Amino acid sequence: MNLSVKHLRAFVALAAHRNFTRAAQACHLSQSAFSALIQTLEEQAGARLFERTTRSVELSVEGKRFEDVAARLLSDFETAFAELRDHAERRKGRVAIAALPSIAAGDLPPILAAFRQRYPGIAMELFDLLADGCIDLVRRGRVDLALAPAPAQDRDLRIEPLIADTFHLVCPADHPLASRKRIPPQALAGLPFIQLSRTSSVRQHLDAALHPLKLNGVMEVEHLATVAGLVAAGLGVTAVPALALFQFRLEGLAVRPLQMPSLVRDICLIRLKDRGDSAAAAAMVECLHAHFGKRRAS
Repeated sequence: MNLSVKHLRAFVALAAHRNFTRAAQACHLSQSAFSALIQTLEEQAGARLFERTTRSVELSVEGKRFEDVAARLLSDFETAFAELRDHAERRKGRVAIAALPSIAAGDLPPILAAFRQRYPGIAMELFDLLADGCIDLVRRGRVDLALAPAPAQDRDLRIEPLIADTFHLVCPADHPLASRKRIPPQALAGLPFIQLSRTSSVRQHLDAALHPLKLNGVMEVEHLATVAGLVAAGLGVTAVPALALFQFRLEGLAVRPLQMPSLVRDICLIRLKDRGDSAAAAAMVECLHAHFGKRRAS
């Protein structure tokens, strides 16, 4: 069959109005074009759907059998198409994001708040995971995008650098290093050092950049908030990226830039290479670009 929504609309209109002229007007068609639609529909059905007289138009037996089905089909199509339009025009949708915990707790909340205000009909889902977990969710199609360092194997991914995350020393305010403006890596040798776990991107970047210098690790923990508490208690010093410094703005702590141009953690926007962005995901990408663009400029 070669039928379209126009044929369904014409049938439903004629069944409702019982008059060709009024039904054609309701469909915004000329009477001849409208009559042609009804004729084609009947030819395709192989039966007369309407009984016509000079005074009236009534549904035939076959027409009555088709009436409820046609109305339901037309309603389902219009509902589905309206839903599609809502998604395309960003009135509805869903976007799922995976992000490093430091980004999920720091830069992302104001971005998500602004996004919700602008697109209240789009649902958001956030996973705060270490880098490997973020990449895994992208590869499994569980999230639309991730904010994390690029993995070594990235042939299946779209990698877009967002911001270069430099590292800073954090120490007690009365520590001898707190009096310096910038800290060379050699100054860290021998100091009691609070480290993150080896699975974190912070630790991996730090170890790679400092090699062959070995740090005097006195404690190894999972979370940056724990690191901040331990340093504040005077148990050691640490080094963290700029995007995580919001967790170290504590009384009694000093933050100083590390004098290491090679110690940079590139935070990237990561998506599957063979998967296009939904309208909701594209809207989120625009917001991320705007935010990190301003951050780079500042």
